This record gives sequence, structure tokens and C-alpha cells, in this order.
Amino acid sequence: MVGFHVVVKFPSNRRKSRYSQFIRSKRNLCVLGSKCSSLLSSKTEEAFSKCSTRTSDPEMKRVINFLLEEASSFIKELSQLHFMKVAGLLACTFMIMPSANATDALKTCACLLKECRLELAKCIGNPSCAANIACLQTCNNRPDETECQIKCGDLFENSVVDEFNECAVSRKKCVPKKSDVGEFPIPDPAVLVKSFDIEKFNGKWFITSGLNPTFDTFDCQLHEFHTESSKLVGNLSWRIRTPDGGFFTRSAVQKFVQDPNQPGILYNHDNDYLHYQDDWYILSSKMENKPDDYIFVYYRGRNDAWDGYGGAVIYTRSSVLPASIVPDLEKAAASVGRDFSKFIRTDNTCGPEPPLVERLEKTLEEGEKNL
Repeated sequence: MVGFHVVVKFPSNRRKSRYSQFIRSKRNLCVLGSKCSSLLSSKTEEAFSKCSTRTSDPEMKRVINFLLEEASSFIKELSQLHFMKVAGLLACTFMIMPSANATDALKTCACLLKECRLELAKCIGNPSCAANIACLQTCNNRPDETECQIKCGDLFENSVVDEFNECAVSRKKCVPKKSDVGEFPIPDPAVLVKSFDIEKFNGKWFITSGLNPTFDTFDCQLHEFHTESSKLVGNLSWRIRTPDGGFFTRSAVQKFVQDPNQPGILYNHDNDYLHYQDDWYILSSKMENKPDDYIFVYYRGRNDAWDGYGGAVIYTRSSVLPASIVPDLEKAAASVGRDFSKFIRTDNTCGPEPPLVERLEKTLEEGEKNL
């Protein structure tokens, strides 16, 4: 629950989407004009030939024809900026291979090319943002597709990705919002704590157990809270694992206002990025300045991309979940229809990063497995 990343993605039709790789060497810029048209033509023919046995969707022809028409206007000029625009166009083309929702894909891509052209071009020209696009294509049609997409965002987050999301999702609304499917409903007020002193939330707390593996179960989740002008302010930190066994640390600051009528509800609203809003519901707590102190937070949220995401976490003073509080947690989880045995314990050992040699060896081993 420590971070939220938007996934800008076009649907596939139970087949692996292709993505283009672009060489940024300056010597290739001089031949862009002569080769770009043939590249578009050959890739388009390849796309149709591979998909012709699977679909005859006329909408897909509209998609490709639209993109080719847009590309022809770009190819006339060979400046660096226009090269990046063509790259962005090609990326958009091969992220929307024939799908059951070709019309929606066409609308989204047309909006990106019209309204977020510069942001898309900058994304393709940025290694992390381009890697994020490539990573997203590996998630198509996996059972954990959404989790995979968000993990890509965790790994490749940077200011260029944020700028693209701000344009595509918030400002121009090119990407349709994911609707609330009711997975995390608002709890009955009767199951919330009747009193909650935010002053006792001050200090350092670990998240030692979480419900949603997408948001709640990162390593080394140490959060430090303090009160400021009647608000609860959290300085949050957590680790993102990298494929080679290493990690990097993320951080964020969040501010909460207590509901004046229901002390068991805390609101984190008025945020600029994606206008996200998170609501915390305190199901149970014990704050007596003892090692087994805990706070059970169930939450749900919304932003410009997704309405109704949520989860639950257990804050404890100890870095490991105390066994003595489990009966209370089981009862609290059941009050919102959840089974506490399904929660995932987190790793708060916060050890050092493995040596580079060890990480390289792991990367080679994983590569050999995939051969």
C-alpha cells in the first residue's frame, strides 16, 4: 500500500504482443528517412500475416491504416525530435496488435498521438520508460497480469514515466479508468474501532503482514509517523526487489486527516499525482507502548486510473508479527470477510544488498533457464 503506479497498456487477444526496439546511435539518424517507410511497411505486413489466421477484424485495419497515415507526416522531417516522434508512433503501433477491443485501442492511441505526442516521444527516448513499455509486454495474458504490470512500474519508475502518466491518464484522459468491481467494499462502521488517538501512532512502525501482494508485502517496510497541524504524517520507505537479487529503496510522504465523526477512518486526499485518494479503516488496534502493539488497517482507494483498489496491512512496533496478537487479527479480518491465514508475512530483516558477483551469477543462471 506504499505506492501506486499507473499502467498504460493496450489489450491483447490471448497472444503475445510485439514491441519495437530502437537503436539510438547517431549514425542511424541520417538514414531514418530512407528506411522508416520500409520499416513501417514490412512490420505492418508482418503483423497482418501473423494475425490473418487468427482474426479478420476490420477495426484492426483501421488502426494500422490510421497509424501509417500519421507516420507519413512525421517521416518528412528528420530532426531529432521527429525521430523520437516516429519511435513513439512505432511503439504505439506494436502495442496494439489485433485485439477484441481494437476500437478502444484506436481511440487511446489516437489520443496519445494527438494530445501526448511529446510525452510519448520522451518516454521512448528514456531508457527506464522504454524498458517499462518492454516489461509491460511480458505481462500479457498472464494469470497475474495486473500484478506483473504494477511490478514493471515499481522497477522502472522515474520522472519521465510520471510525466507521461500525468498527460495520458490525468490531463488528457486517453486511458479509460478501471472501474470499481467491489473487491474492496467500504466496511460497515460497526466493525471499526470506536476511538483512535492519532498521537499514539507517532514513531516507527513496521508492516509485518499484508493482504494484497501488489501493494502490501514489500520488504523492509519501515514507516515513521508524527502529527502535524492535526494531521497524521507518514514518512514511508520500502524496498523493491530487482530480478538479479538486489534491491533499491523507495520512499514517500503521506498525510492523513481523521474523520471528525468516525475516529476509525483516516483520509489521505488532495494529492496532485493522479489525484489519488486513499481511505484507511482501523479495524483493530492496541497502542500501549508495548512490543506487541499493533494497528490493523484496511484500506481502499481511487485515482484517475483506477477506482476501487485496496488491501490491508498490520502495523507493529516489532519487525516480526507477534504471535500473541494473531487471534485479534483473525477476528478483525473476519469482520470484513477476509481470512487472516491468507495474509502474507513480510521480510523486515533489511539486510545488505548481495555482492555484485553474486547478483551477476544469478542473472546468468536465470538466463540459462530461459534458453
